[in-house]
Amino acid sequence: MTRSHAIASPRGFSPARLAAAAAVGAALMFGGSGVWAKSDVIKSYGISTFGELKYPADFKHLDYVNPDAPKGGEISLWAPGTFDSMNPYTRKGRAGALSSIMFESMLTNTADEIGASYCLLCKSLEYPANKDWVIFELRPEAKFSDGTPVTAEDAAYTYELFLKEGLPSFRAVLGRLVEKAEVLDKSRIKFTFKADAPRRDAIESVGGLPVFSKKWFIDNNAGLDESRFEPALGTGAYVLDRYDVNQRIVYKRNPDYWGANLPINVGRNNYDSIRVEYFGDSNAAFEGFKSGAYTFRIENSSKTWATGYDFPAIQDGSVIKAELPDGTIATGQSFVMNLRRPKFDDIRVREALGLMFNFEWSNETLFYGLYERINSFWENSDLAAKGKPTAGEKALLEPLVKEGLLDPGILTEDAVMAPTSSDRQLDRKNLRRASKLLEEAGWIVGDDGMRRKDGKTLRVELIEDSPTFDRVINPFVENLRRLGVDAVYNRIDPAQYTDRTRNFDFDMITDQFPMGYEPGSGLRQYFGSETADQSVFNAMGLKDPAVDKLIDIIVAANTKDAMTTGVRALDRVLRAKRFWIPQWFKDKHTVAYYNMFEHPAKLPPYSLGYLDFWWVDPQKADALKASGAI
Repeated sequence: MTRSHAIASPRGFSPARLAAAAAVGAALMFGGSGVWAKSDVIKSYGISTFGELKYPADFKHLDYVNPDAPKGGEISLWAPGTFDSMNPYTRKGRAGALSSIMFESMLTNTADEIGASYCLLCKSLEYPANKDWVIFELRPEAKFSDGTPVTAEDAAYTYELFLKEGLPSFRAVLGRLVEKAEVLDKSRIKFTFKADAPRRDAIESVGGLPVFSKKWFIDNNAGLDESRFEPALGTGAYVLDRYDVNQRIVYKRNPDYWGANLPINVGRNNYDSIRVEYFGDSNAAFEGFKSGAYTFRIENSSKTWATGYDFPAIQDGSVIKAELPDGTIATGQSFVMNLRRPKFDDIRVREALGLMFNFEWSNETLFYGLYERINSFWENSDLAAKGKPTAGEKALLEPLVKEGLLDPGILTEDAVMAPTSSDRQLDRKNLRRASKLLEEAGWIVGDDGMRRKDGKTLRVELIEDSPTFDRVINPFVENLRRLGVDAVYNRIDPAQYTDRTRNFDFDMITDQFPMGYEPGSGLRQYFGSETADQSVFNAMGLKDPAVDKLIDIIVAANTKDAMTTGVRALDRVLRAKRFWIPQWFKDKHTVAYYNMFEHPAKLPPYSLGYLDFWWVDPQKADALKASGAI
């Protein structure tokens, strides 16, 4: 069971990657290696953070696509709740699902590499060895969906928009990085980085910004931070076709898409249209899937996966149920406490609350044993801290201990693991331990069984907008109340949930921390003090000087080993703060789809790619329609 994951980005971007603007993947044929130096200046078709690019300049297509995949057909998906905007770059309102699909950036990513960035809108990138600046030269054929060419003026205008009107936390990160953006000529833009800005992901950060049409924004007197249904003009393979508010959105492939024949796009963008159907909740959406209302479903309910897929379309082969490998880092899904509220100031309170969630019982009783426990912010990767700190980690942590920023135990103790529980809903051992912690923190049980301190009850409200979480949260609340916590569960509508979470009006929510394999500036939006009061990604409002210093170390790391050591040290510290109660993950995609979709035999490790490089078999689609299945 995952939260609000009915739809994933077609290019595999996560909020963390957008936050750092860490873009990756496309290609230009230069001949030879495609990289050359003049003095200390490098000109290339791509850039890799550590090591070499996998694909040479003259590659024909990505290894994991079917270059002969047919074009045509439709894929349809579901999304939860409602939408009241088609602008994905504002905090105002709820943007429509996949509304960023229409935009591209200078650089883009592949699904089988880490840290690789290739030109997409750009023809080349040029930078000195010290990465003090970068020049992107646009492809002459790059065009917006109305046929107008993309210029350096458009790129510069977009940068200024994000700098002035982007998310406050993003503006803070971008403002620390870039000294200035200069239009050199119609096709070239130069970004100069600040003298004290870290260089490791600087080029990828600016290269990951989407590019909008300056003319469209001026002609429409539009802003970036506004809710509107008319989308900005982009360059992507898909454009908005039509929408019915709170019911559906349809995107169609642009027949004049400028980049259709690029090597990076061979075998991709195969559907004629992508349709999104809106449902009030996952249960209603599942019934819609069974009836053929939409054709592809990522199943996020373990109960439904284990017990619900016995309907006729499964039995007659019209629907395929599949478990496909997922090599990505776990999403970091967890219950998150709002540290802005004084009741959570004491770490003993936070630890006590965490002891009351029984994952083992939930997994066996509610999840049919399908999940593993999350322990790390980088779970399912070698970036996760393990056991006692290594010598390299100690070298980073010891100065912070000496400054009084960390408890000395961080140097000698194992990395904090999620508590284990018995196979009964209420684990008595954990209850006794949690009770002792709360008593030590001054929260004493009264005659009514509730804990109080200074006359105030320890009240904790959990909010959620998805009914699929009811069966998980209700037992957790029962356990908390047995501890003497005045815990309540409040399921609210999606609009109210959006408003309350964006205004940090909550005690505890379920959130996610999707981390990358090469973390950089985006860490400041998730965990940094500077952006804690504005960042929608830092739900807990973490402000910790030790964390800030470790983030600086990671961002400045110029070798993979140094970065890995820094991330493991940060992971160790974040887990010790106990502001989250980690939930669960599985290392496979659980999907169901009508038997007309095909995918390459071997999927890449870092993306399922169902909106990217899957395709429709026209004969199978015709057969399903003829049978009335869809």
